[in-house]
Amino acid sequence: MLTGDMEFLRWSCHDVARWIESLGFPQYKACFTENLITGRKLIYVNCIYLPRLGITDFKDMQVISARVRELLGITETLWSRSIADPPRDNMGLFLEKKSRTGEQADSLAYQRFLEDARQ
Repeated sequence: MLTGDMEFLRWSCHDVARWIESLGFPQYKACFTENLITGRKLIYVNCIYLPRLGITDFKDMQVISARVRELLGITETLWSRSIADPPRDNMGLFLEKKSRTGEQADSLAYQRFLEDARQ
């Protein structure tokens, strides 16, 4: 579902709410709009933060978290990950940088991020 231009990064909180509704969770639209969860903030939406948004049904949390990871093209973070393990996947690290606002985050391209990471 990840698009080449990562259009989800430009989603407003209302776009995110419509996407949540399309997943079959219309009851949670307000949770995303009231908490101003934009496409850039989806990187932070996981089972840890969903209760803070007002989503407490465990099965719904699992589905939403999995679909967010799918949309973003990232792998699930392992809770028992050791600091001796290899670094996390590049897409997750890139999206954390893109989740910020400002000129630097806006202009950051994935290819440039990869080049900078190699140096």
